[in-house]
Amino acid sequence: MPEVIQTIDETVLRWIGEHLRLSWLNGPVKLYTTLGNAGLLFIVLTLVLLMIRKTRKTGLAAAGGLIVDLLVVNITVKPLVSRLRPWVVMEGFETLLTSSDPNSFPSGHTCAAFAFAAAVCVTAPKKWMKAAALIVAALMGWSRLYVGVHFPSDVLAGVVIGTLCGLAGAWLVKKITEFVQRRQAAK
Repeated sequence: MPEVIQTIDETVLRWIGEHLRLSWLNGPVKLYTTLGNAGLLFIVLTLVLLMIRKTRKTGLAAAGGLIVDLLVVNITVKPLVSRLRPWVVMEGFETLLTSSDPNSFPSGHTCAAFAFAAAVCVTAPKKWMKAAALIVAALMGWSRLYVGVHFPSDVLAGVVIGTLCGLAGAWLVKKITEFVQRRQAAK
């Protein structure tokens, strides 16, 4: 990362750690952020959407978004950038959790959260579903900063990349569905 971004990231992350952490909130935030490990929370939510007839299209779009996210983020971007985690480079920084993944950029939890949320936002039948998906995603991004496992620019990149993956996944699922329907109608 360019030095100016690294300096801003470290300053903001230290400020969060020193001023926004509350002892009574640490446990719930650690639990919530852990639900995002391997995209588990968003995979489960996607499966729930797939099981309900009225939200099946949304579930397919979310699955598409998560698959695109996996390929773009975990297989491509993270290994290419190889940015070290905050506790490795910030002397004296106290993190609430650590990760076995040494790569910090972008935040995979945030990417998965926003891939899910973007797909839901373009396909969900109800406004409350869209709002809930965005809230769940925003909380996931915030939790990554709160526990100290990502820099702010990692999370911001996760929002952008995840959103684009979710939109791309939803678009791909729509195109594949249309193709299959045309093929079936032609028979």
